[in-house]
Amino acid sequence: MAQGWLEKVTGPLEDKKRWREYKARKEQLPGSYRTAIDALERYFTYAGAIVKGDVLMQMLEDLADLIEQAAANSTPVRDVVGDDPVEFAETFIRNYSGGQWIQKERQRLTDSINQAAAGDA
Repeated sequence: MAQGWLEKVTGPLEDKKRWREYKARKEQLPGSYRTAIDALERYFTYAGAIVKGDVLMQMLEDLADLIEQAAANSTPVRDVVGDDPVEFAETFIRNYSGGQWIQKERQRLTDSINQAAAGDA
């Protein structure tokens, strides 16, 4: 009972656990990889507009997997993100668009226009 109430106020405890695990994974990365993942995370936070916690956590965990693998293989950061880090980030975010608030608004717009078009007939 208390956990259900607490989660309504603070959000799912599982997401918080995943967040702490993700942060711990980041701290284990070598400096340049940690700098890159911090920059990408910041960009995702601002540009991604992902409001679903589980989707955000999946995206960040996938990013950590990618960066950890690059670090383990000594793959340079530039080889991971390419010459245009913004393009890389935007492409990465598109894989998680189901968690973006704009998806709900896009569907609402489409439904409204469909309804209006049906009324014209």
